[in-house]
Amino acid sequence: MSQAKVDRYKQEKANRKQIMAKQKRQSFFGKLIFLLILAAIVVWAVFSIKSYIESNTEVTKTYVNLDALTDYLYGTDTEE
Repeated sequence: MSQAKVDRYKQEKANRKQIMAKQKRQSFFGKLIFLLILAAIVVWAVFSIKSYIESNTEVTKTYVNLDALTDYLYGTDTEE
């Protein structure tokens, strides 16, 4: 090996811990950003599907006459 190659190897070996730590950090943040983007896409998809389903369902109103029940309940309270 030439002296330049030997010097370069020694330099890389001396900085190997810093290089490995930097690569680990970059890998971690890359995965973190990927997961955040994936979570945002999933939340958006679920919200879109939910709002699409809710917009297509018709709301039916049912009116109930509770006069008989009210008369019965209040009638039993006054008799006691």
